[in-house]
Amino acid sequence: MPNGETFLDAFACPACRVALERARPDALRCPGCATVWELRDDIWRFLPRDRAARYERFIADYQQVRAAERYGSDDAAYYRALPFAGVGGQGRAQWRIRARSFRVLRDRVIGARAAPLRIVDAGSGNGWLSNQLASLGHHLLAVDLIDNGTDGLGARRHYQTRFESAQAELDHLPLGGGSVDLVVFNASFHYATDYRTALVEARRVLAAGGRIVVLDSPIFHDEGSGRAMVSERQQRLAQAHGAQPDALASEGFLTWSRIDELGASLRIDWTILRPFYGLAWALSPLRARVRGRREPARFALLVGTPRA
Repeated sequence: MPNGETFLDAFACPACRVALERARPDALRCPGCATVWELRDDIWRFLPRDRAARYERFIADYQQVRAAERYGSDDAAYYRALPFAGVGGQGRAQWRIRARSFRVLRDRVIGARAAPLRIVDAGSGNGWLSNQLASLGHHLLAVDLIDNGTDGLGARRHYQTRFESAQAELDHLPLGGGSVDLVVFNASFHYATDYRTALVEARRVLAAGGRIVVLDSPIFHDEGSGRAMVSERQQRLAQAHGAQPDALASEGFLTWSRIDELGASLRIDWTILRPFYGLAWALSPLRARVRGRREPARFALLVGTPRA
């Protein structure tokens, strides 16, 4: 099936939210504002030029850091193994966390279902999550700003599964209301400049009974520890690479109290799932207190069910 076919009836203009019409095999037209959205390099291009200019510095710095830290590979086997064993080099510790989080998402959130789900992989990166869930028979739309072939949407060429890709903003999803079953913020929610806006947009595209999952974003009890983590990261990247990947002033982290506040104000009931990441990980908060260091980040799956 050509990329884009599964979601053709769900695509909507990210600017005015009107359902799109087929203009030609590789383009969709908005009958409301007359904008034509093209399919190029097997990626639907839903990022308007003025919005692309806003992200230009962020994208350049992000790609610079990832290239310098040698993420990605020329070997398709590298991508197909993600997030499981066999992945070495830079980011090994992060991939161990991703693998354990993925198993919980797969087994406890999605589970065994007779009918395939429509799932948005929000902040999909190189598409590993879309690949894994597509292999289970679900319909995936991978959404990201980064489109390169190493660490972005273009990396989908390495996979044998079929899923769709769209370059778009997470707070302007190119989908009609009530069109998907699950939105997964894939280690990406903390890049949002406003959590409320991101969640409102995710809730808009959910069908009845749909859910939102925040996966692998850093969580703290103490807001000061979160701010310290962000500051440390910015200083490290600036010193090592001269880059500012947080050029968009993203929120950067969550606190448990902020999670509660967002749920209450947006009428989202959260279920907290806590994967076991190993004994060393479990003991890290105690070690930090003993050594007088800031609270380390925690990860969990935040599964949100919107109330009617």
